[in-house]
Amino acid sequence: MKNRSNIRASAAILIAAFASFVLSVTLWFTGSEQQGIYVGLWVPSILSFGAVALQMRGKGHE
Repeated sequence: MKNRSNIRASAAILIAAFASFVLSVTLWFTGSEQQGIYVGLWVPSILSFGAVALQMRGKGHE
């Protein structure tokens, strides 16, 4: 059960990061370069937060 839960959490994190990336590229190519850069900075933040959250979650179940 724990493994399935971690897979779902990981998938949600990756989907959020990918959505941020797609939004960033869309903004950039539609002429909103500044907003595209700002949203593009969310990608590593989302992935970093997700990695820390998953690590903390795993340590809590041991």
